[in-house]
Amino acid sequence: MNTYTTVPTPGHGAPESFLSRFGQKITGVLSGFDRLLFRGSLRLLFQPNSMESYLATCGILIKDFGVFSEKITKRVKALAYAAAEQQGRPVQYLNRADVSKEEMARQIAARDGIKSGRIALFTAVEPCWSYAVRSDRQTKEIHLALEMRKCTHLYHYYLHPQFGLMHVRVQSWFPFSVTVCLNGREWLARQMDQAGLSYQQQDNCFLSVSDPARAQELLDQQLHTDWNATLRGLLVQAHRLHAELERPFHQEYYWSAAQTEYATDLMFADAASLAGLYPQFWHHAIRSFGSQSVLRFLGKAQPPRFQGEVTSTLQRRSEGVCLRHTVNGNSIKVYDKPGSVLRVETTVVHPEQFKVYRPAEGDPEEKLKWRKGPSRDRRLVEKRGSEPRGQRTVSERSGQRQREHPPQSRSVRGLSKSEGGGPALSGAQSLAGGRRRAFGSDQPGGIYDQRLSQPRLAKLAPHGQSHRGAGPETVRSSVPQTRAAQSAWTHQKVNGTHRWMLTEKGRRIVTALLAARQADVDRLTQLAA
Repeated sequence: MNTYTTVPTPGHGAPESFLSRFGQKITGVLSGFDRLLFRGSLRLLFQPNSMESYLATCGILIKDFGVFSEKITKRVKALAYAAAEQQGRPVQYLNRADVSKEEMARQIAARDGIKSGRIALFTAVEPCWSYAVRSDRQTKEIHLALEMRKCTHLYHYYLHPQFGLMHVRVQSWFPFSVTVCLNGREWLARQMDQAGLSYQQQDNCFLSVSDPARAQELLDQQLHTDWNATLRGLLVQAHRLHAELERPFHQEYYWSAAQTEYATDLMFADAASLAGLYPQFWHHAIRSFGSQSVLRFLGKAQPPRFQGEVTSTLQRRSEGVCLRHTVNGNSIKVYDKPGSVLRVETTVVHPEQFKVYRPAEGDPEEKLKWRKGPSRDRRLVEKRGSEPRGQRTVSERSGQRQREHPPQSRSVRGLSKSEGGGPALSGAQSLAGGRRRAFGSDQPGGIYDQRLSQPRLAKLAPHGQSHRGAGPETVRSSVPQTRAAQSAWTHQKVNGTHRWMLTEKGRRIVTALLAARQADVDRLTQLAA
C-alpha cells in the first residue's frame, strides 16, 4: 500500500505541515461525517397556544386532550407493531437505560442473517418534551403546558441499503417528535462496496483503504445529499401516521441537525508507527493550546466577553488516550482508535450556539447575514421558510377579497394579519361560538379590535345596522368590527343564543393566523432544533 511521499493536494483534511513531516508513516486520510442525528418536528406544536389552536382545528376541547392523545398514541404504536409483525421482526421492550440498542440490533441482525431491511423494533420509556393539561387557579381555566415528561418511544432499527445500520426514533405522544440517527462511516462502507474499493473496517473507522483519494471523494458526495427528501422517506417508512398529524395545520415535519460529529482519520501504516508518535502529539496539544485557541476554533468570542465554560481533559482508557477540549458542551477531541488510526473529531451537541450565514426567517429578500441557529443551514437542511407551506397559502388567501357564502353574493375584504392576531380561541369557543367580548373585543390588535366600544355592546350587528341603545361612536366603531366578522364568521347566530359561529374556512384562516403570530421563533428553534 502506498504512503504519502509528497504533500497531498488541498482538501485532504490534515495540515500540510503535519503531512510533510509525518506523511511517510501515513497511508491515507479520510475526513467526513461520523455520527449524525436529525430531529424532525411539527414546529408550531411546540408552542402551547398553537397546540390549543391545533386542537380547536381538530374539534377537540382542551379538557379532552388526554383522551384525544391516547387514541392517537395507540394508533401510532399499533401501526409500528403491525409493520414489524408483517415482516417477521421482533418487538422488544427495554426497561434499562444502560442497554446498548445498537449492539442489540447488530446481534439480532447477525443471528437472523439480515442483509437489508428492518432488524427490530425496540420500545422504551424515556424523557421528552410533551404536553399535559394544567389548571390556573387565578383564571380558573385549564390550558396545555409543554414540560419535560416521560412517554414511550419507538426505535425502528434498519440495515439500510444506503446508510447501513441506522434507526428512526418516534415519540408516541404529542408533539410526536422524530429523530433519525445514522453514521457517515457506515454509509461510506456501502459507497465503497458499490465502487469496488477494498478496505479493512473496525467499529466505525477504517484501518486501511485501497484508494484513499477515491474514498474521500465518496465522503464528499455525502455533503450534497438532499436531506429533506431523504429524511422524509425514512419518516414515511417508520411513522405511518405522520400525514394525519400534519394535516390540520398543513405543515410537514421540519428537519434540523440536532447533533453532528465530523471526524478526520489518519491511517498509519501500523500500530507501532502511531504508538511511537502519539505521546508527543497530545503532549504538544496540552502545552500549546489554551482556552483562547479552543474558543477561536469553536466559533466563540474571546475573553472577557465569553461567559461560558471551557474545559480540557486528558483521559487514559483501555483502548487509548483521549484529549478533549470542550466549550459549553461542544467539543473537539483527538484519540487513537484501536489499531493504527489517529482520529480528530468535532462533536456538536448544541448547534444553536453557532451562527449560520443565512437569511432571516420570513425575509422575502433573503439577505444573507451571520445569524444564530441552524434552521436554514444549506449544507444540512433544504432551503425553506419558517412558515409551513399550507399556512402561508392560507395567510395569503385570507388577505384577498372573498365571496360571501350563498345566498349572499357580495364580496368582502380580506382578513388582515392584525385582525387575525388576537387571542387564541379555546376549543370550547371554537365549537360553541361566542359573544364578541369573549374573543378579545377590548384588546388592541384582536379580531374585534374596538377602541371606542362600550362594554354593554354584547353582540355583532349585521353590516350597516346599529345596536339598540348604542351611541353614534359605538355605531361607527362597530363597522370595521362587522367587516372583520364578514371575513371570517357566518352571519347566522346559533339558535336561541347570542353566539356567532366560525365557518370551517374561517376557522382554518383564524387558526393559522393566530398560530403564526403567537409562535415564538426563538422558543421554537430552542425546542425543535
